[in-house]
Amino acid sequence: MRAKKSSDLISPSGLVKLMTHAMMGAALGLAFSLLLVLSNPGVANLLSHGGRQAVVVFALTLVTTFAIGATLTGVVFILAEDKQS
Repeated sequence: MRAKKSSDLISPSGLVKLMTHAMMGAALGLAFSLLLVLSNPGVANLLSHGGRQAVVVFALTLVTTFAIGATLTGVVFILAEDKQS
């Protein structure tokens, strides 16, 4: 019978990996929001009429959504990597 080893998620290197996934997701969300504003004049028009707060809410919503998605994807990747080894 094999000895039970702890998950790689709980270790400091696992937390660094998760933080890296979250930062990549945040960067992708920010890039996507910029691309969306530049490529879609309707979105740019809505944001210009909404003021500074609308821009901040728009960007933070996309950044947070992408960061959470990338972090959850990172959890799946780390757990699948644990099962293989």
